[in-house]
Amino acid sequence: MNVLSIDIGGTGVKLLATGETESRRFESGPTMTPEMMVSGVEKLTTDWKYDVVAIGYPGTVQVNRPMTEPHNLAPGWVGFDFETAFGCPLKMINDAAMQALGSYRDGTMLFLGLGTGLGSAMVVDGTVIPLELAHLSIGKKTFEDDLGLRGLERLGRKKWEKRVHAVVKRFASALLLDDIVLGGGNAKKLKKLPDGCRLGDNANALLGGFQLWEKEKK
Repeated sequence: MNVLSIDIGGTGVKLLATGETESRRFESGPTMTPEMMVSGVEKLTTDWKYDVVAIGYPGTVQVNRPMTEPHNLAPGWVGFDFETAFGCPLKMINDAAMQALGSYRDGTMLFLGLGTGLGSAMVVDGTVIPLELAHLSIGKKTFEDDLGLRGLERLGRKKWEKRVHAVVKRFASALLLDDIVLGGGNAKKLKKLPDGCRLGDNANALLGGFQLWEKEKK
Protein backbone atom coordinates (compact mmCIF):
# COMPACT_ATOMS: atom_id res chain seq x y z
CA MET A 1 0.00 0.00 0.00
CA ASN A 2 1.46 3.34 -1.08
CA VAL A 3 0.85 6.38 1.12
CA LEU A 4 0.81 10.04 0.11
CA SER A 5 1.78 12.13 3.15
CA ILE A 6 0.74 15.81 3.15
CA ASP A 7 1.87 18.42 5.68
CA ILE A 8 -0.21 21.60 5.44
CA GLY A 9 1.54 24.69 6.79
CA GLY A 10 0.80 28.39 6.88
CA THR A 11 3.42 29.16 4.24
CA GLY A 12 3.71 25.90 2.32
CA VAL A 13 2.32 22.42 1.68
CA LYS A 14 4.87 19.59 1.70
CA LEU A 15 4.37 16.18 0.08
CA LEU A 16 6.05 12.79 0.09
CA ALA A 17 4.90 9.40 -1.19
CA THR A 18 5.97 5.86 -0.37
CA GLY A 19 9.14 4.94 -2.26
CA GLU A 20 10.08 8.55 -3.03
CA THR A 21 13.30 10.04 -1.63
CA GLU A 22 12.65 13.76 -2.11
CA SER A 23 9.65 15.72 -0.87
CA ARG A 24 7.86 18.31 -2.98
CA ARG A 25 6.39 21.65 -1.91
CA PHE A 26 4.12 24.45 -3.07
CA GLU A 27 3.17 27.77 -1.48
CA SER A 28 0.08 28.11 0.71
CA GLY A 29 -0.77 31.34 2.56
CA PRO A 30 -3.90 33.22 3.71
CA THR A 31 -5.75 32.84 0.39
CA MET A 32 -5.42 29.06 0.08
CA THR A 33 -8.72 27.16 0.25
CA PRO A 34 -9.01 23.36 0.62
CA GLU A 35 -9.95 23.13 -3.06
CA MET A 36 -6.72 24.95 -3.96
CA MET A 37 -4.75 22.63 -1.69
CA VAL A 38 -6.16 19.51 -3.35
CA SER A 39 -5.52 20.98 -6.81
CA GLY A 40 -1.94 21.85 -5.88
CA VAL A 41 -1.31 18.35 -4.57
CA GLU A 42 -2.72 16.74 -7.70
CA LYS A 43 -0.56 18.92 -9.97
CA LEU A 44 2.63 17.95 -8.13
CA THR A 45 1.91 14.22 -7.87
CA THR A 46 0.88 13.23 -11.39
CA ASP A 47 3.88 10.87 -11.60
CA TRP A 48 3.42 9.42 -8.08
CA LYS A 49 1.28 6.38 -7.31
CA TYR A 50 -0.57 6.20 -3.99
CA ASP A 51 -3.49 4.25 -2.55
CA VAL A 52 -4.21 6.26 0.61
CA VAL A 53 -3.59 9.77 1.93
CA ALA A 54 -2.38 11.08 5.31
CA ILE A 55 -2.78 14.78 6.12
CA GLY A 56 -1.26 16.91 8.87
CA TYR A 57 -3.72 19.78 9.39
CA PRO A 58 -2.97 23.08 11.19
CA GLY A 59 -5.96 22.97 13.55
CA THR A 60 -8.10 20.73 15.71
CA VAL A 61 -9.03 17.39 14.10
CA GLN A 62 -11.57 14.76 15.13
CA VAL A 63 -12.47 11.57 13.25
CA ASN A 64 -10.29 12.58 10.27
CA ARG A 65 -12.05 15.92 9.82
CA PRO A 66 -11.11 19.52 10.77
CA MET A 67 -13.07 20.89 13.72
CA THR A 68 -11.63 24.42 13.52
CA GLU A 69 -10.63 26.69 10.66
CA PRO A 70 -6.86 27.29 10.27
CA HIS A 71 -5.54 30.68 11.43
CA ASN A 72 -3.18 31.25 8.52
CA LEU A 73 -5.21 29.94 5.56
CA ALA A 74 -8.50 30.87 3.86
CA PRO A 75 -11.76 29.59 5.43
CA GLY A 76 -13.79 26.62 4.18
CA TRP A 77 -11.87 23.70 5.69
CA VAL A 78 -14.48 22.64 8.24
CA GLY A 79 -17.03 20.47 6.44
CA PHE A 80 -14.89 19.93 3.36
CA ASP A 81 -14.92 16.28 2.17
CA PHE A 82 -11.21 15.52 1.73
CA GLU A 83 -11.69 11.80 1.11
CA THR A 84 -14.05 12.43 -1.80
CA ALA A 85 -11.76 15.16 -3.16
CA PHE A 86 -8.76 12.81 -3.25
CA GLY A 87 -10.81 9.80 -4.28
CA CYS A 88 -9.16 7.37 -1.85
CA PRO A 89 -9.10 6.46 1.87
CA LEU A 90 -7.73 9.27 4.02
CA LYS A 91 -6.50 9.85 7.56
CA MET A 92 -6.13 13.34 9.02
CA ILE A 93 -4.43 14.43 12.23
CA ASN A 94 -3.26 17.72 13.70
CA ASP A 95 0.03 18.76 12.06
CA ALA A 96 1.95 18.93 15.34
CA ALA A 97 0.67 15.47 16.28
CA MET A 98 1.84 14.11 12.91
CA GLN A 99 5.30 15.58 13.39
CA ALA A 100 5.37 14.23 16.93
CA LEU A 101 4.58 10.75 15.67
CA GLY A 102 7.37 10.97 13.11
CA SER A 103 9.83 12.20 15.77
CA TYR A 104 9.01 9.57 18.40
CA ARG A 105 11.58 7.13 19.81
CA ASP A 106 10.17 5.65 23.04
CA GLY A 107 8.64 6.38 26.44
CA THR A 108 6.65 9.59 26.98
CA MET A 109 7.56 12.35 24.56
CA LEU A 110 6.35 15.95 24.28
CA PHE A 111 6.58 17.73 20.95
CA LEU A 112 6.47 21.53 20.77
CA GLY A 113 6.35 23.22 17.38
CA LEU A 114 7.88 26.70 17.56
CA GLY A 115 6.52 28.33 14.44
CA THR A 116 3.95 30.97 13.58
CA GLY A 117 1.96 29.57 16.50
CA LEU A 118 2.76 26.90 19.06
CA GLY A 119 1.96 23.32 18.08
CA SER A 120 1.92 20.61 20.73
CA ALA A 121 1.36 16.88 21.07
CA MET A 122 2.46 13.95 23.20
CA VAL A 123 3.30 10.40 22.22
CA VAL A 124 2.97 7.84 25.02
CA ASP A 125 4.15 4.30 24.34
CA GLY A 126 3.56 4.81 20.62
CA THR A 127 0.11 6.40 20.92
CA VAL A 128 -0.14 10.01 19.77
CA ILE A 129 -2.17 12.45 21.90
CA PRO A 130 -2.94 15.82 20.28
CA LEU A 131 -2.75 18.77 22.68
CA GLU A 132 -3.65 22.46 22.64
CA LEU A 133 -1.11 23.82 25.11
CA ALA A 134 -0.82 26.96 22.97
CA HIS A 135 -4.15 28.29 24.19
CA LEU A 136 -3.61 27.80 27.91
CA SER A 137 -3.66 31.22 29.54
CA ILE A 138 -0.88 32.88 31.53
CA GLY A 139 -2.56 35.94 32.97
CA LYS A 140 -3.93 37.87 29.99
CA LYS A 141 -1.71 36.03 27.53
CA THR A 142 -1.35 32.46 26.29
CA PHE A 143 1.70 30.25 25.86
CA GLU A 144 1.39 30.86 22.12
CA ASP A 145 1.57 34.63 22.67
CA ASP A 146 5.02 34.14 24.21
CA LEU A 147 6.48 31.16 22.34
CA GLY A 148 4.94 31.73 18.90
CA LEU A 149 6.08 34.24 16.29
CA ARG A 150 4.28 37.11 18.06
CA GLY A 151 6.33 36.44 21.17
CA LEU A 152 9.59 36.24 19.24
CA GLU A 153 8.89 39.58 17.58
CA ARG A 154 7.71 41.24 20.80
CA LEU A 155 10.40 39.94 23.14
CA GLY A 156 13.37 39.72 20.79
CA ARG A 157 15.38 36.54 20.29
CA LYS A 158 17.27 36.49 23.61
CA LYS A 159 14.26 37.09 25.87
CA TRP A 160 12.16 34.74 23.75
CA GLU A 161 14.75 32.00 24.19
CA LYS A 162 14.71 32.49 27.98
CA ARG A 163 10.94 32.20 27.89
CA VAL A 164 11.15 28.98 25.86
CA HIS A 165 13.52 27.51 28.46
CA ALA A 166 11.24 28.50 31.35
CA VAL A 167 8.07 27.11 29.76
CA VAL A 168 9.70 23.86 28.68
CA LYS A 169 10.95 23.35 32.25
CA ARG A 170 7.38 23.76 33.56
CA PHE A 171 5.96 21.28 31.05
CA ALA A 172 8.72 18.76 31.77
CA SER A 173 8.05 18.76 35.51
CA ALA A 174 4.27 18.62 35.12
CA LEU A 175 4.04 15.89 32.47
CA LEU A 176 6.76 13.48 33.71
CA LEU A 177 8.47 13.29 30.33
CA ASP A 178 11.20 11.02 29.02
CA ASP A 179 11.89 13.06 25.90
CA ILE A 180 11.12 16.53 24.51
CA VAL A 181 11.38 17.46 20.83
CA LEU A 182 11.39 21.09 19.68
CA GLY A 183 10.36 21.50 16.07
CA GLY A 184 8.98 24.23 13.87
CA GLY A 185 10.86 26.85 11.90
CA ASN A 186 11.87 28.95 14.90
CA ALA A 187 13.40 26.11 16.92
CA LYS A 188 16.63 26.60 14.95
CA LYS A 189 16.88 30.14 16.36
CA LEU A 190 17.61 28.76 19.82
CA LYS A 191 21.31 29.17 20.61
CA LYS A 192 21.03 26.52 23.32
CA LEU A 193 18.37 23.85 23.72
CA PRO A 194 16.62 23.48 27.08
CA ASP A 195 17.73 20.56 29.24
CA GLY A 196 16.34 17.22 28.09
CA CYS A 197 15.40 18.51 24.62
CA ARG A 198 16.45 17.55 21.13
CA LEU A 199 15.89 19.42 17.88
CA GLY A 200 13.22 18.07 15.58
CA ASP A 201 13.03 18.15 11.81
CA ASN A 202 10.00 19.33 9.83
CA ALA A 203 10.55 16.37 7.50
CA ASN A 204 9.47 14.11 10.36
CA ALA A 205 5.88 15.27 9.85
CA LEU A 206 5.79 13.47 6.51
CA LEU A 207 7.22 10.34 8.13
CA GLY A 208 4.48 10.57 10.74
CA GLY A 209 1.94 10.47 7.93
CA PHE A 210 3.30 7.12 6.81
CA GLN A 211 3.07 5.83 10.37
CA LEU A 212 -0.65 6.65 10.52
CA TRP A 213 -1.16 3.80 8.05
CA GLU A 214 1.36 1.35 9.50
CA LYS A 215 -1.22 -0.79 11.33
CA GLU A 216 -3.22 -1.29 8.14
CA LYS A 217 -0.09 -2.60 6.40
CA LYS A 218 0.37 -5.41 8.92
